[in-house]
Amino acid sequence: GDALLDLHRCTGHNRSVLTLAGTDEQVEAAARSLATAAVGALDLGNHAGAHPRLGVIDVVPFVPLAWAGAWPPGGAGPAGPARLAPDPPLAPAMAARDRFARWAGEELGLPCFLFGPFDPRGYRVLPTIRRGAFRELRPDTGPPRPHATAGAAVVGARPFLVAYNIWVAGAGPALARAVATAIRRPTVRSLGFELEGRAQVSCNLVDPWTFGPAAIHDEIAGRLEAAGGRVECCELVGLLPGGVLDQVPAHRWAELDLGVDSTIEARLEAAGLR
Repeated sequence: GDALLDLHRCTGHNRSVLTLAGTDEQVEAAARSLATAAVGALDLGNHAGAHPRLGVIDVVPFVPLAWAGAWPPGGAGPAGPARLAPDPPLAPAMAARDRFARWAGEELGLPCFLFGPFDPRGYRVLPTIRRGAFRELRPDTGPPRPHATAGAAVVGARPFLVAYNIWVAGAGPALARAVATAIRRPTVRSLGFELEGRAQVSCNLVDPWTFGPAAIHDEIAGRLEAAGGRVECCELVGLLPGGVLDQVPAHRWAELDLGVDSTIEARLEAAGLR
């Protein structure tokens, strides 16, 4: 519905990424509607795709929209148009996360694992849940065992990240996996895949203001070239904050699959949400 800002599909991963925005009530209603439809229609037992997954509603991250500077959303001043803040307060997202997870457990019978900040338990990240779900970790809400057809969901509260893929030419998936391992660090989560005969390095840029698409492209390109491969093309998954795009020279936007229309701020503006 009106909450949908962007839809990105990948057949090789058999996975879609939907970006929803609005008030707390609008986003939570849209997420519940989507979850209900997916659990009713999809069977994880029939799934075939390269990306790791725990369920048909795999990851539900809530991200607060907070604005940097003194200028209100939609306004402009000496500092230019309003931009999303790099470090938004996470309390509203934590509350939305917890409400959704309780609802999914009770209404859909869907086990949910929580990630992000917990008071006073610290911070749990998505890769920890992927490794430990139903083994070292029990669901935080819902049944203790996977749903028969829908599996489980990972529900989180986090700041903005940028999902970004680099397609590899002149080399196979072994090099993509080696490069993904080499570039992995606290600010970069990465995996190497073979997708329909092509190789890909798939990245989550956890702090894109300090290490964004241009930086990860250039590092991957250097490692590929040293091993006889090269970057075929780049792919932004979903949207990115305008402040992250601002750090990339405009002459590189086409090469990096970036543009003003790919920013969260532009889509919010187009949807009348700013």
